[in-house]
Order: sequence, then C-alpha cells, then structure tokens
Amino acid sequence: MGDILITDDERDIRELISEILIDEGYTTRLAGTSDECMAQIAAEQPALMILDIWLKDSNMDGIDILKTVKRDHPEIPIVIISGHGNIEIAVAAIKQGAYDFIEKPFNIDQLLVVIRRAMETSRLRRENVQLRRGESQSAEMLGDSAAFRTLKSQLDKVTKSNGRVMLTGPAGAGKEIAARYIHANSNRASAPFVVVNSASIEPERMEEVLFGREDAGRGIEHGLLEEANGGVVYFDEIADMPLGTQSKILRVLVEQRFQRVGGNDKVQVDLRVISSTNRDLSAAIAAGMFREELYHRLNVVPIAVPSLEERREDIPLLAEHFIETCNKLQGLPLRKLAEDARALLQTMLWPGNVRQLKNVVERVLILGENTGEITAKELPNSEDGGGEEGRIVLAGGLATLPLREARELFEREYLLTQINRFGGNISRTAAFVGMERSALHRKLKSLGVVTTNKAGGRVAYIEGEDE
Repeated sequence: MGDILITDDERDIRELISEILIDEGYTTRLAGTSDECMAQIAAEQPALMILDIWLKDSNMDGIDILKTVKRDHPEIPIVIISGHGNIEIAVAAIKQGAYDFIEKPFNIDQLLVVIRRAMETSRLRRENVQLRRGESQSAEMLGDSAAFRTLKSQLDKVTKSNGRVMLTGPAGAGKEIAARYIHANSNRASAPFVVVNSASIEPERMEEVLFGREDAGRGIEHGLLEEANGGVVYFDEIADMPLGTQSKILRVLVEQRFQRVGGNDKVQVDLRVISSTNRDLSAAIAAGMFREELYHRLNVVPIAVPSLEERREDIPLLAEHFIETCNKLQGLPLRKLAEDARALLQTMLWPGNVRQLKNVVERVLILGENTGEITAKELPNSEDGGGEEGRIVLAGGLATLPLREARELFEREYLLTQINRFGGNISRTAAFVGMERSALHRKLKSLGVVTTNKAGGRVAYIEGEDE
C-alpha cells in the first residue's frame, strides 16, 4: 500500500505506530534522530512521513527536517506529531508544507484517517502532474486482426511480471501505447509511468535529465529515474541514447541505484524498464554504436509491434476510434465512414503507420464537411486522380504496357491488396471481388500470388519475390 517513514525520538511511540500501520497493510521504516531520518530518505524516498517536532540528541528538529524535505522532495506528504503541540506550532508546520498536525496522545483512528487522506492526496497530485506533462495518454489497445491478437496475447503475458521488455517495430506503429498497456495492467499501475525520449534529449544533458543533479546553490533537482521510482521507466528509441550514458544505465539496471550529477550519495530506486526501438540493434552493436551487454539486459522479453500494413483489417476500427477521440477532445464532427472510404483506407500505403492514420482522420474532420459520411473522395489518395468523375488516371508505367500485360499487372496488384486487406482470408476476398473461391484460387496461381503466415496472420506476396 505504501512505504511510511516514522521519525520519533521515543522508541515505544515509533514502534507502536509501526505495528499499527503494518496491521493496516503498510510497510514502515523507523528513525530515532534527524541523521537517521535524512539517511533513510537519501536511500529511498518514502511514500509518506510521520515526523515528531521534538527530536532529542539531533542536529535538526522536526520543523527543520520538514523544511528540508519539502525543498528537496515536495511530493512527499508529511504528517507532524508532537506532545508539546499548540496552535502556533501547528500553524508553523502547515505553513512549511505539512499535510496535517496531530497532537500526542493521538487517537489511532484519527491517525489512520489522516494517513489515508494524505496518501490519496499525494496520488492525485502525481496524476495531475502527469496530466499537465501529457503523460496520461491512452493505454487502450484496439484491433481484431490475427497480428493484433498475437501482440495483445504477448503483452498480457508480461503485465504481471517485472521482466524487462523490448518493443520493436516501425515508427508510429504504437510501441508507446503497448508499453502503457503493460504498465496499466501491472501491479505498478498506480505508480508513475515516465517516458525517456532518447532522441529528443541533447546528449550532453542526458545524464542530468536521467539522474538529476545536486548543486550547493540550487539544491537537489530530481531526474526522470527518481520520478519513475516504484513504477515504469520507458526508454523510447533506446538506440539514440549516447554510448556514455548507456554504460551508466547498465549499472542502474544491475544495482537499481545511481548518483546524481554533482552528488556523492547513492539514490536507491525500484524500477521496471521497458524500451523500444525501430532500428536493428544487432547492426548498431556491430557498428560500435550500442553496447551489447545493455542490449541483453534490456531484451529479456522481446515483443514485435506489427506495422499497420500487417494489420489492415484493423484500419476501419482504428479510424472510427480516432473520429470519436477528435470529437471528444477537439469538438470535431462525429462522422461515420462510408464503405468506399473504409475500403480505400485499407488499401492505402501507411509508411507512418497508426500515427499517420490518426493524422489523416484529423485532417479530414478539420477540412471536410461537417455532416454526412466520410467518403473516399475526401481521403488524400482520392484527390490525386484528377479528371472527370468516374475516371482514373493510369500510372505512367502501366500506361506504356500492352493491354494483356497491363491487365495482368493490375490484377496481380489488385488481388494482392485485397487479400492483405482481409488478413489473408480467401473466402472474404472472393466475396468482395465477386469471384467464386475456386476461380480466385486458379487466378492467384496463374498470377504467381501465394500466401504465408506472418505476424500471426496470413499475407499475400508474389512467388519468387522477397516477402
């Protein structure tokens, strides 16, 4: 439920509070002096502190500790307790950032209520920070294709473990959503999910951003790894991380601790690591651009995220989801997809994958009509043909061929597209193109088109060509 640091110079008091909290399902740590308290915080940040005002044989009293902790770790809620309480001390504690003040001898039920409220307030504050930083993105996984079902099955198997996962796949395929799905369905779901965008951080600032820094003038600045403590850190496009930082991340994976830039003390963290890449890390290792040992540490469970090309069946479902999202978040028209638009979307090229599909849907909603169905004419590819309605302009290469060769080339490309659109399902393809299944099989054989299993589904390709 949470790790609570209890600091009180009276051993009986701190042990009594600890026993009560342990019975309630919390874990506790104890400190009898200010030095012990600060050492405990430096070793690992607690979820909450219970702090006595008066500490015998200590260099700092409770108010001094409160000021220091709130300067360096403002997210930690602190409940002040004291047997010498008066209204002035209570007001001073609240002004310095204490969550609440309880006077000894305290009522156990009252203390538990305050602790529960403080923990809940801390959780909500963290969620609000994440919302402001744009980190509370959707972890919803959508799809019904064979490739998608294979992906989701693999993700479901790793959600309950702490194993490191490496997600591979092209840019825009949804690797971050897959990582968020793992986090949202794990036992760390209530803890932070922190993204480290390796490509967008300047190499010379990478270590400061990750590990934080200590400065005599500015105090302690926390890095992303400390923010992720207890939760998940997601290294997006890990291949772009500088070599020097890679060696330090390797040490963090082994020890689960690190030093801030400019600091001497070790900071202990509890992290689950998920990473992603759209590059061939084996080639990067061979070129001396990526550390092989780090690769093996991160690649405990490799999961491939399929491209949109490999899950064309899911395109209408994803497009409709993006229409609903744009309506809710931006107030754009809530329109339906016409059948010709659904078909065209499934046959278009998507080098930018799911991200590109989302952008196309948003563009159509902004520039298109406010009512009625979205038709194929509104989609980008439908505007390239020009000419009169009902006519198409032949591609240059096709227009130079004799009729028989042009027809064969068209039929091959058309049927390849339709089979892949329907996930390799010959029956559905035959129904759509208006052919008997046996006739379609004969046609495919004459054109040299075959199907094979790939990414959990079936895809069509031309026999003799690379898949």
